[in-house]
Amino acid sequence: MASSLFDINDIAGLDRVGYLFGHPISHSLSPIFHRTIFDALDLKWSQKYLESLDMQQFLKLTREPLFFGASVTMPHKLAILPHLDELTPEARDVGACNTLFVRERNGKRIYLGTNTDVVGIKLAFYENVSSPDDTFHNRPGLVVGGGGAARSAVYALRKFMQTTDIYIVNRDKSEVDAVIQWCTERGYGENLVHVDTVERAHTLKGPGAIVSCVPDFPPKTREEKTARKVIELMLEKEHKGAILEMCYHPKPWTEIAGIADKEGWQVILGTEAMIWQGLEQSRYWREEDVPVSVIDKVKGVIATELNGMRKYGLAPSSTKTPATVVTANISTHEEITPVVESSVNIAKA
Repeated sequence: MASSLFDINDIAGLDRVGYLFGHPISHSLSPIFHRTIFDALDLKWSQKYLESLDMQQFLKLTREPLFFGASVTMPHKLAILPHLDELTPEARDVGACNTLFVRERNGKRIYLGTNTDVVGIKLAFYENVSSPDDTFHNRPGLVVGGGGAARSAVYALRKFMQTTDIYIVNRDKSEVDAVIQWCTERGYGENLVHVDTVERAHTLKGPGAIVSCVPDFPPKTREEKTARKVIELMLEKEHKGAILEMCYHPKPWTEIAGIADKEGWQVILGTEAMIWQGLEQSRYWREEDVPVSVIDKVKGVIATELNGMRKYGLAPSSTKTPATVVTANISTHEEITPVVESSVNIAKA
């Protein structure tokens, strides 16, 4: 049965409305994030929580005249694809859509999907690492995990971050095999290496960039314990790089983040990737960059949320917040244009 955290029909006085569509989503900072942008720009726009498993309910809402787009999260990132008219190369190659946006073409509304997670990963590193050349350029990368987020991480490391080999560490070999096959079939799977034993990890050059895409649970099974030992060995190697911990719920400072910090790695919180992918979402919806002054306000909001987590012991007091780390203007980066390709087997609601 579908459910929503807020009254999705409460749109009186709004010029445009969008949604965060997923389940569960009560922990998400997305509506707060985008509300900050809309309010700062004096826009009568809003993003509503739609905590639901009902795809048809969501598709019906997208047909409303005021709809501007949506953040799409689990478990719908794959399920939404057949219902879109077109996909950007990022969504097509990663095989997941986290952002729905609309365009008018020949008097008809077109529904498009993209994946801004890859941009979030990229900019989380480039906005926080002072010397990418010394830290991760022309060095191996490492991805922890074997799902859709892992594909996004491989894409970002391969397409944007000048990595050489990309190691994949995960408890489930079949998931790794699926990631490697997927990426290879789409042209960015070269030099992917499944590091499945401690012995193999000993023989490999240390990575410069790590993206951890797994929940913050202590290892219990033999496979999970092996994966953790491999990660620890990689972190112990002589070269110390930067690690992006994508997990920030229920707390942004995870066991892996703590181990990396103790070994001398620069730890980048998952809220960093969330900020930059969210700014990219706003650019697709509004078709213009977010002004620097507004970006600063957004950072402040996220910093406040992190400070609240610290109050209850959910984040380390020494961790830098996005408000103090992220300073550059998103518009200083190369333009990422929404070049789209038609998807197949389009299903209409």
